[in-house]
Amino acid sequence: MTDIDTLRQSLEDQSPRAILKEAFRRYDNIALSFSGAEDVALIEMAHKLTDNLQVFTLDTGRLHPETYEFIETVRTHYGIHIEILFPDAAEVQDLVNRKGLFSFYEDGHSECCGIRKVSPLRRKLATVDAWITGQRKDQSPGTRHDVPVVQEDPTFSGPDRTLVKFNPLANWSSKEVWDYIRMSEAPYNTLHERGFISIGCQPCTRPVLPGQHEREGRWWWEEATKKECGLHAGNLIARS
Repeated sequence: MTDIDTLRQSLEDQSPRAILKEAFRRYDNIALSFSGAEDVALIEMAHKLTDNLQVFTLDTGRLHPETYEFIETVRTHYGIHIEILFPDAAEVQDLVNRKGLFSFYEDGHSECCGIRKVSPLRRKLATVDAWITGQRKDQSPGTRHDVPVVQEDPTFSGPDRTLVKFNPLANWSSKEVWDYIRMSEAPYNTLHERGFISIGCQPCTRPVLPGQHEREGRWWWEEATKKECGLHAGNLIARS
């Protein structure tokens, strides 16, 4: 069994590429979660390190048209298979029929994200031994400050199963991510050219103004410390 603390200490000051290389060396059944700029930077690195690259993305049914175009662009640019995960149709139908299409503006985004994001992700992660995310420490006030480069997943591990989570970009800034994207000429979501920085579902994402934190464009009607959809909420729990 991997000693996560020892592994984290050995990788803490390593480059994202070195962290990815070690992740692929240790785990054959490992998948990379893809949605935004950070993730495409990881794909740019990872596709050169392994011939067994598993990439998946969540289609909530509420994404921007530009995001769907971005997913297809990444698939063709790298010649990779991207597994698209969908929410349970009956659960979505029940939520919408009970509460309408925009209930999250009234009672928070947790229920909708739980159905459209967390549940399909949980099903996927039950099939792998480890996963890779694009989380960065400076991404969200109060919730991602302590993101380690590797951890036992606090959200999706269970009493009889340890899921390992790699966050190779934990120590990078947004500038470092974008410098790498420009240098490598990696594709990116065209919404970034219109002031969108952190991009999620269309009803819950808006551009940010100069000087605003990137996460202020997500769930802007809610408190800054609640701006997680549940995929990485365990980082907040781990700090309490």
